[in-house]
Amino acid sequence: MERNSAISGFYRLTVDERRRIVQQWGDLTDAEARSFDFPPGIDPALVQRMIENVIGVFPLPLGVATHFRINGKDYLVPMAIEEPSVVAAASNSAKVARAKGGFTAQTTPPVMIGQIQVLDVVDPAAARLRILAERDSLLAHANAKDPMLVKFGGGAREIEVRIIPSPRGTMLVVHLLVDARDAGGMNAVNTMCEALAPEVAKLAGGRVVLRIISNLAVLRLARASATFPAEALATENATGPEVVESILDAYTLAAVDPFRCATHNKGIMNGISAVVVATGNDFRAIESGAHTYAAFLAKDGGIVKPLTTYEKDRDGNLVGTIELPVAVGLIGGATAVHPTAKANVKLLGVKGAQELAHVLVAVGLAQNFGALRALATEGIQRGHMGLHARNIAATAGAKPEEIDAVVARLIAEHAIRIDRAKEILEELRRGAPA
Repeated sequence: MERNSAISGFYRLTVDERRRIVQQWGDLTDAEARSFDFPPGIDPALVQRMIENVIGVFPLPLGVATHFRINGKDYLVPMAIEEPSVVAAASNSAKVARAKGGFTAQTTPPVMIGQIQVLDVVDPAAARLRILAERDSLLAHANAKDPMLVKFGGGAREIEVRIIPSPRGTMLVVHLLVDARDAGGMNAVNTMCEALAPEVAKLAGGRVVLRIISNLAVLRLARASATFPAEALATENATGPEVVESILDAYTLAAVDPFRCATHNKGIMNGISAVVVATGNDFRAIESGAHTYAAFLAKDGGIVKPLTTYEKDRDGNLVGTIELPVAVGLIGGATAVHPTAKANVKLLGVKGAQELAHVLVAVGLAQNFGALRALATEGIQRGHMGLHARNIAATAGAKPEEIDAVVARLIAEHAIRIDRAKEILEELRRGAPA
Protein backbone atom coordinates (compact mmCIF):
# COMPACT_ATOMS: atom_id res chain seq x y z
CA MET A 1 0.00 0.00 0.00
CA GLU A 2 1.38 3.38 -0.98
CA ARG A 3 2.07 5.72 1.93
CA ASN A 4 0.48 9.15 1.96
CA SER A 5 2.21 12.06 3.70
CA ALA A 6 -0.87 14.27 3.48
CA ILE A 7 -1.77 13.79 7.14
CA SER A 8 -4.63 16.11 7.97
CA GLY A 9 -4.43 17.83 11.35
CA PHE A 10 -1.00 16.41 12.20
CA TYR A 11 -0.16 19.63 14.04
CA ARG A 12 -3.17 19.19 16.32
CA LEU A 13 -1.99 15.81 17.60
CA THR A 14 -0.10 15.21 20.81
CA VAL A 15 3.59 14.35 20.71
CA ASP A 16 2.82 10.69 21.48
CA GLU A 17 0.21 10.53 18.72
CA ARG A 18 2.63 12.03 16.19
CA ARG A 19 5.28 9.55 17.26
CA ARG A 20 3.00 6.60 16.71
CA ILE A 21 2.24 7.81 13.18
CA VAL A 22 5.94 8.42 12.45
CA GLN A 23 6.94 5.05 13.88
CA GLN A 24 4.43 3.25 11.71
CA TRP A 25 5.31 5.31 8.63
CA GLY A 26 9.03 4.69 9.00
CA ASP A 27 8.68 1.08 10.21
CA LEU A 28 10.75 2.06 13.24
CA THR A 29 11.41 -0.33 16.07
CA ASP A 30 10.38 0.61 19.59
CA ALA A 31 14.05 1.25 20.39
CA GLU A 32 14.42 3.53 17.39
CA ALA A 33 11.28 5.44 18.34
CA ARG A 34 12.59 5.87 21.90
CA SER A 35 15.55 7.78 20.46
CA PHE A 36 13.13 10.70 20.07
CA ASP A 37 12.52 10.82 23.83
CA PHE A 38 12.99 14.06 25.72
CA PRO A 39 16.03 13.97 28.03
CA PRO A 40 15.70 15.05 31.67
CA GLY A 41 15.47 18.81 32.02
CA ILE A 42 13.82 19.38 28.64
CA ASP A 43 10.12 20.24 28.90
CA PRO A 44 8.13 18.89 25.91
CA ALA A 45 5.74 21.83 26.19
CA LEU A 46 8.67 24.23 25.82
CA VAL A 47 9.96 22.45 22.73
CA GLN A 48 6.51 22.55 21.16
CA ARG A 49 6.50 26.32 21.53
CA MET A 50 9.79 26.52 19.63
CA ILE A 51 8.89 24.63 16.42
CA GLU A 52 5.94 22.84 14.82
CA ASN A 53 4.98 19.16 14.57
CA VAL A 54 7.37 18.16 17.36
CA ILE A 55 8.11 14.46 17.85
CA GLY A 56 11.19 14.78 20.06
CA VAL A 57 14.65 16.31 20.20
CA PHE A 58 17.95 15.67 18.46
CA PRO A 59 20.79 16.04 20.95
CA LEU A 60 24.27 17.02 19.78
CA PRO A 61 27.46 16.28 21.69
CA LEU A 62 28.29 19.25 23.93
CA GLY A 63 31.94 19.84 24.75
CA VAL A 64 33.94 22.59 26.39
CA ALA A 65 36.97 24.28 24.83
CA THR A 66 39.66 25.25 27.32
CA HIS A 67 42.59 27.71 27.50
CA PHE A 68 40.73 30.65 25.96
CA ARG A 69 41.85 34.08 27.11
CA ILE A 70 40.13 36.97 25.31
CA ASN A 71 40.76 40.64 26.09
CA GLY A 72 42.43 39.60 29.33
CA LYS A 73 39.52 37.43 30.51
CA ASP A 74 39.47 33.64 30.71
CA TYR A 75 36.62 31.58 29.28
CA LEU A 76 35.44 27.99 29.16
CA VAL A 77 33.63 27.80 25.83
CA PRO A 78 30.68 25.42 25.26
CA MET A 79 30.58 23.91 21.78
CA ALA A 80 27.75 21.78 20.36
CA ILE A 81 28.94 19.82 17.32
CA GLU A 82 29.09 16.28 15.98
CA GLU A 83 32.45 16.52 14.16
CA PRO A 84 35.51 14.99 15.83
CA SER A 85 38.63 17.07 16.59
CA VAL A 86 36.91 20.48 16.56
CA VAL A 87 36.85 21.03 20.33
CA ALA A 88 40.34 19.59 20.74
CA ALA A 89 41.78 21.77 17.96
CA ALA A 90 40.19 24.93 19.36
CA SER A 91 41.52 24.18 22.85
CA ASN A 92 45.02 23.42 21.62
CA SER A 93 45.14 26.55 19.46
CA ALA A 94 43.95 28.69 22.37
CA LYS A 95 46.75 27.21 24.48
CA VAL A 96 49.32 28.22 21.85
CA ALA A 97 47.89 31.75 21.59
CA ARG A 98 47.78 32.07 25.38
CA ALA A 99 51.57 32.21 25.50
CA LYS A 100 51.38 35.63 23.82
CA GLY A 101 48.44 36.91 25.83
CA GLY A 102 45.59 35.12 24.07
CA PHE A 103 43.11 36.83 21.76
CA THR A 104 42.30 40.49 21.33
CA ALA A 105 38.77 41.09 20.07
CA GLN A 106 36.56 44.04 19.22
CA THR A 107 33.18 44.73 17.68
CA THR A 108 31.44 47.54 15.87
CA PRO A 109 28.08 48.75 17.25
CA PRO A 110 25.34 46.08 16.86
CA VAL A 111 23.65 47.69 13.87
CA MET A 112 21.42 45.50 11.69
CA ILE A 113 20.08 46.28 8.22
CA GLY A 114 16.43 46.00 7.27
CA GLN A 115 15.46 46.14 3.59
CA ILE A 116 12.32 47.52 1.95
CA GLN A 117 12.12 46.68 -1.77
CA VAL A 118 10.16 49.12 -3.95
CA LEU A 119 9.29 48.43 -7.61
CA ASP A 120 7.51 50.31 -10.40
CA VAL A 121 9.10 53.65 -9.48
CA VAL A 122 9.07 55.97 -12.51
CA ASP A 123 11.59 58.48 -11.14
CA PRO A 124 13.98 56.50 -8.91
CA ALA A 125 16.58 59.25 -8.42
CA ALA A 126 13.97 61.78 -7.37
CA ALA A 127 12.15 59.16 -5.28
CA ARG A 128 15.37 58.48 -3.40
CA LEU A 129 15.60 62.12 -2.40
CA ARG A 130 11.94 62.24 -1.37
CA ILE A 131 12.52 59.32 0.99
CA LEU A 132 15.72 60.78 2.43
CA ALA A 133 13.96 64.10 3.01
CA GLU A 134 11.58 62.30 5.38
CA ARG A 135 14.41 60.62 7.29
CA ASP A 136 13.51 62.00 10.71
CA SER A 137 9.82 61.15 10.51
CA LEU A 138 10.54 57.66 9.18
CA LEU A 139 13.01 56.96 11.99
CA ALA A 140 10.56 58.25 14.58
CA HIS A 141 7.82 56.03 13.16
CA ALA A 142 10.14 53.00 13.26
CA ASN A 143 11.23 53.66 16.84
CA ALA A 144 7.62 53.98 17.96
CA LYS A 145 7.28 50.28 17.15
CA ASP A 146 9.86 49.22 19.75
CA PRO A 147 10.04 51.69 22.66
CA MET A 148 11.73 49.06 24.85
CA LEU A 149 14.65 48.79 22.44
CA VAL A 150 14.93 52.59 22.41
CA LYS A 151 14.79 52.64 26.22
CA PHE A 152 17.88 50.42 26.37
CA GLY A 153 19.85 52.63 23.97
CA GLY A 154 19.01 50.99 20.67
CA GLY A 155 16.58 51.71 17.88
CA ALA A 156 16.46 52.93 14.30
CA ARG A 157 19.52 55.05 13.50
CA GLU A 158 19.60 55.86 9.79
CA ILE A 159 17.89 55.56 6.41
CA GLU A 160 19.76 54.71 3.22
CA VAL A 161 18.32 54.34 -0.29
CA ARG A 162 19.94 52.32 -3.07
CA ILE A 163 18.99 52.31 -6.75
CA ILE A 164 19.48 48.84 -8.21
CA PRO A 165 18.98 47.85 -11.87
CA SER A 166 17.49 44.38 -12.37
CA PRO A 167 15.87 42.18 -15.03
CA ARG A 168 12.53 43.21 -13.49
CA GLY A 169 13.28 46.90 -13.83
CA THR A 170 14.98 49.45 -11.62
CA MET A 171 14.37 48.89 -7.91
CA LEU A 172 14.65 51.18 -4.95
CA VAL A 173 15.94 49.34 -1.88
CA VAL A 174 15.58 51.29 1.34
CA HIS A 175 17.92 50.27 4.15
CA LEU A 176 16.78 50.87 7.71
CA LEU A 177 19.76 50.75 10.08
CA VAL A 178 18.79 49.57 13.55
CA ASP A 179 20.94 49.30 16.67
CA ALA A 180 19.73 45.98 18.10
CA ARG A 181 21.73 46.17 21.34
CA ASP A 182 21.85 42.69 22.96
CA ALA A 183 19.24 41.16 20.66
CA GLY A 184 19.76 39.44 17.34
CA GLY A 185 17.42 42.04 15.92
CA MET A 186 15.26 40.00 13.57
CA ASN A 187 11.88 40.66 15.17
CA ALA A 188 12.56 44.32 15.85
CA VAL A 189 13.93 45.08 12.38
CA ASN A 190 11.21 43.15 10.55
CA THR A 191 8.49 44.89 12.55
CA MET A 192 9.98 48.31 11.80
CA CYS A 193 10.28 47.55 8.09
CA GLU A 194 6.66 46.38 7.97
CA ALA A 195 5.60 49.61 9.66
CA LEU A 196 7.52 51.86 7.26
CA ALA A 197 6.52 50.06 4.06
CA PRO A 198 3.27 51.97 3.32
CA GLU A 199 4.86 55.38 3.80
CA VAL A 200 7.93 54.39 1.75
CA ALA A 201 5.68 53.17 -1.07
CA LYS A 202 3.75 56.45 -0.98
CA LEU A 203 6.92 58.56 -1.04
CA ALA A 204 8.45 56.52 -3.86
CA GLY A 205 5.26 56.24 -5.87
CA GLY A 206 5.87 52.53 -6.22
CA ARG A 207 4.96 49.07 -5.01
CA VAL A 208 6.59 47.49 -1.95
CA VAL A 209 7.34 43.76 -2.08
CA LEU A 210 9.91 42.64 0.51
CA ARG A 211 10.24 44.04 4.04
CA ILE A 212 12.83 41.97 5.88
CA ILE A 213 16.15 41.95 7.72
CA SER A 214 19.40 41.20 5.87
CA ASN A 215 21.76 38.57 7.23
CA LEU A 216 24.67 40.34 5.54
CA ALA A 217 25.30 42.41 8.66
CA VAL A 218 28.25 44.42 7.32
CA LEU A 219 27.70 47.06 10.01
CA ARG A 220 27.78 44.53 12.86
CA LEU A 221 31.29 43.17 12.56
CA ALA A 222 33.46 41.30 15.03
CA ARG A 223 37.23 41.10 14.78
CA ALA A 224 39.96 39.23 16.63
CA SER A 225 43.70 38.72 16.44
CA ALA A 226 46.26 36.48 18.09
CA THR A 227 49.97 35.80 17.92
CA PHE A 228 51.09 32.19 17.68
CA PRO A 229 54.77 31.96 18.71
CA ALA A 230 56.98 30.24 16.20
CA GLU A 231 58.86 28.23 18.82
CA ALA A 232 55.59 26.58 19.90
CA LEU A 233 54.90 25.31 16.39
CA ALA A 234 57.93 23.08 15.94
CA THR A 235 57.32 19.39 15.17
CA GLU A 236 59.52 16.32 14.97
CA ASN A 237 60.13 17.03 11.31
CA ALA A 238 60.07 20.84 11.07
CA THR A 239 61.31 23.85 12.99
CA GLY A 240 58.94 26.54 14.22
CA PRO A 241 59.90 28.99 11.46
CA GLU A 242 59.42 26.27 8.85
CA VAL A 243 55.92 25.58 10.16
CA VAL A 244 55.12 29.29 10.03
CA GLU A 245 56.12 29.37 6.37
CA SER A 246 54.06 26.26 5.63
CA ILE A 247 50.99 27.79 7.28
CA LEU A 248 51.46 30.95 5.24
CA ASP A 249 51.69 28.82 2.09
CA ALA A 250 48.48 27.01 3.04
CA TYR A 251 46.69 30.28 3.79
CA THR A 252 47.80 31.76 0.46
CA LEU A 253 46.04 29.02 -1.47
CA ALA A 254 42.77 30.01 0.23
CA ALA A 255 43.43 33.63 -0.68
CA VAL A 256 43.77 32.88 -4.41
CA ASP A 257 41.63 29.78 -5.02
CA PRO A 258 37.87 29.62 -4.29
CA PHE A 259 37.91 25.82 -4.10
CA ARG A 260 40.30 25.94 -1.15
CA CYS A 261 38.72 29.09 0.28
CA ALA A 262 35.36 27.35 0.68
CA THR A 263 36.94 24.70 2.92
CA HIS A 264 39.11 27.27 4.71
CA ASN A 265 36.07 29.31 5.70
CA LYS A 266 34.09 26.17 6.55
CA GLY A 267 36.78 25.34 9.10
CA ILE A 268 36.34 28.76 10.69
CA MET A 269 32.60 28.14 10.98
CA ASN A 270 33.22 24.72 12.55
CA GLY A 271 34.21 26.61 15.67
CA ILE A 272 31.86 29.58 15.44
CA SER A 273 28.73 27.60 14.62
CA ALA A 274 29.38 25.15 17.45
CA VAL A 275 29.27 28.00 19.97
CA VAL A 276 26.33 29.66 18.23
CA VAL A 277 24.34 26.41 18.51
CA ALA A 278 25.39 25.90 22.13
CA THR A 279 24.09 29.36 23.06
CA GLY A 280 20.78 28.97 21.22
CA ASN A 281 21.50 31.50 18.50
CA ASP A 282 20.66 31.30 14.80
CA PHE A 283 23.57 29.41 13.25
CA ARG A 284 21.99 29.56 9.76
CA ALA A 285 22.00 33.36 9.87
CA ILE A 286 25.60 33.47 11.06
CA GLU A 287 26.73 30.96 8.42
CA SER A 288 24.90 32.82 5.65
CA GLY A 289 26.27 36.18 6.73
CA ALA A 290 29.83 34.87 7.00
CA HIS A 291 29.97 33.20 3.61
CA THR A 292 28.21 36.09 1.87
CA TYR A 293 30.64 38.49 3.54
CA ALA A 294 33.52 36.44 2.10
CA ALA A 295 32.05 37.06 -1.35
CA PHE A 296 31.28 40.70 -0.48
CA LEU A 297 34.97 41.24 0.37
CA ALA A 298 35.86 39.93 -3.08
CA LYS A 299 33.37 42.01 -5.06
CA ASP A 300 36.18 43.93 -6.77
CA GLY A 301 38.61 41.03 -6.99
CA GLY A 302 36.23 38.53 -8.49
CA ILE A 303 36.61 35.56 -6.12
CA VAL A 304 35.60 34.67 -2.59
CA LYS A 305 38.03 35.71 0.16
CA PRO A 306 39.15 34.04 3.39
CA LEU A 307 37.64 35.42 6.59
CA THR A 308 41.07 35.20 8.23
CA THR A 309 44.50 36.54 7.36
CA TYR A 310 47.95 35.36 8.41
CA GLU A 311 51.22 37.28 8.52
CA LYS A 312 54.63 37.17 10.21
CA ASP A 313 55.58 39.75 12.81
CA ARG A 314 59.06 41.22 13.25
CA ASP A 315 60.09 38.27 15.41
CA GLY A 316 58.95 35.65 12.94
CA ASN A 317 55.84 34.69 14.89
CA LEU A 318 52.58 33.94 13.11
CA VAL A 319 49.87 36.59 13.52
CA GLY A 320 46.30 35.64 12.67
CA THR A 321 43.33 37.98 12.30
CA ILE A 322 39.66 37.44 11.58
CA GLU A 323 36.69 39.65 10.67
CA LEU A 324 33.09 38.76 9.84
CA PRO A 325 29.50 39.77 10.62
CA VAL A 326 28.31 38.36 13.96
CA ALA A 327 24.64 39.05 14.63
CA VAL A 328 24.00 37.18 17.86
CA GLY A 329 21.85 38.02 20.83
CA LEU A 330 21.25 37.18 24.46
CA ILE A 331 17.64 38.37 24.45
CA GLY A 332 14.78 36.41 22.94
CA GLY A 333 14.70 33.20 20.94
CA ALA A 334 16.09 29.90 22.17
CA THR A 335 18.83 31.73 24.06
CA ALA A 336 16.26 33.03 26.51
CA VAL A 337 14.14 29.88 26.91
CA HIS A 338 16.14 26.73 26.19
CA PRO A 339 17.58 25.46 29.50
CA THR A 340 20.81 24.14 27.99
CA ALA A 341 21.40 27.34 26.04
CA LYS A 342 20.78 29.39 29.18
CA ALA A 343 23.21 27.24 31.16
CA ASN A 344 25.85 27.58 28.43
CA VAL A 345 25.51 31.37 28.39
CA LYS A 346 25.93 31.38 32.16
CA LEU A 347 28.98 29.12 31.84
CA LEU A 348 30.52 31.54 29.35
CA GLY A 349 29.89 34.46 31.68
CA VAL A 350 29.29 36.91 28.84
CA LYS A 351 27.47 40.10 29.81
CA GLY A 352 26.24 41.17 26.40
CA ALA A 353 25.91 40.25 22.75
CA GLN A 354 29.12 42.03 21.81
CA GLU A 355 31.12 40.05 24.35
CA LEU A 356 29.60 36.86 22.95
CA ALA A 357 30.72 38.02 19.50
CA HIS A 358 34.26 38.42 20.88
CA VAL A 359 34.20 34.78 21.96
CA LEU A 360 32.84 33.61 18.62
CA VAL A 361 35.51 35.24 16.47
CA ALA A 362 38.27 34.12 18.84
CA VAL A 363 37.04 30.54 18.56
CA GLY A 364 36.77 30.87 14.78
CA LEU A 365 40.37 32.07 14.53
CA ALA A 366 41.57 29.33 16.87
CA GLN A 367 39.76 26.67 14.89
CA ASN A 368 41.15 27.94 11.60
CA PHE A 369 44.70 28.12 12.92
CA GLY A 370 44.41 24.57 14.24
CA ALA A 371 43.26 23.28 10.88
CA LEU A 372 45.99 25.11 8.96
CA ARG A 373 48.63 23.90 11.40
CA ALA A 374 47.52 20.30 10.95
CA LEU A 375 47.32 20.63 7.17
CA ALA A 376 50.76 22.22 6.96
CA THR A 377 52.47 19.62 9.17
CA GLU A 378 51.06 16.15 9.86
CA GLY A 379 48.03 16.43 7.57
CA ILE A 380 44.45 16.78 8.66
CA GLN A 381 43.81 13.04 8.86
CA ARG A 382 46.08 12.11 11.74
CA GLY A 383 44.23 13.91 14.50
CA HIS A 384 40.83 14.05 12.86
CA MET A 385 40.74 10.43 11.77
CA GLY A 386 42.10 9.24 15.09
CA LEU A 387 38.99 10.65 16.72
CA HIS A 388 36.82 9.50 13.84
CA ALA A 389 38.10 5.95 14.39
CA ARG A 390 36.41 5.93 17.79
CA ASN A 391 33.08 6.70 16.12
CA ILE A 392 33.71 3.94 13.59
CA ALA A 393 34.51 1.45 16.33
CA ALA A 394 31.36 2.33 18.25
CA THR A 395 29.26 2.13 15.09
CA ALA A 396 30.69 -1.35 14.43
CA GLY A 397 29.31 -2.43 17.80
CA ALA A 398 32.39 -2.22 20.02
CA LYS A 399 31.67 -2.00 23.73
CA PRO A 400 33.39 0.77 25.73
CA GLU A 401 36.08 -1.67 26.95
CA GLU A 402 36.75 -2.81 23.35
CA ILE A 403 36.96 0.57 21.61
CA ASP A 404 40.63 1.36 22.36
CA ALA A 405 41.81 -1.96 20.97
CA VAL A 406 39.75 -1.59 17.79
CA VAL A 407 40.89 2.01 17.30
CA ALA A 408 44.55 1.05 17.73
CA ARG A 409 44.26 -1.58 15.01
CA LEU A 410 42.36 0.72 12.63
CA ILE A 411 44.98 3.45 12.95
CA ALA A 412 47.92 1.06 12.68
CA GLU A 413 46.48 -0.39 9.49
CA HIS A 414 45.48 3.02 8.06
CA ALA A 415 42.09 1.43 7.40
CA ILE A 416 39.52 3.48 9.26
CA ARG A 417 36.46 1.81 7.77
CA ILE A 418 33.34 0.29 9.23
CA ASP A 419 33.86 -3.07 7.48
CA ARG A 420 37.39 -3.42 8.86
CA ALA A 421 36.26 -2.36 12.34
CA LYS A 422 33.69 -5.18 12.33
CA GLU A 423 36.33 -7.69 11.24
CA ILE A 424 38.73 -6.56 13.97
CA LEU A 425 35.98 -6.73 16.55
CA GLU A 426 35.15 -10.31 15.54
CA GLU A 427 38.84 -11.25 15.75
CA LEU A 428 39.16 -9.75 19.21
CA ARG A 429 36.07 -11.57 20.46
CA ARG A 430 37.37 -14.88 19.08
CA GLY A 431 40.63 -14.24 20.88
CA ALA A 432 42.59 -14.07 17.65
CA PRO A 433 46.11 -12.64 18.00
CA ALA A 434 46.56 -8.99 17.10
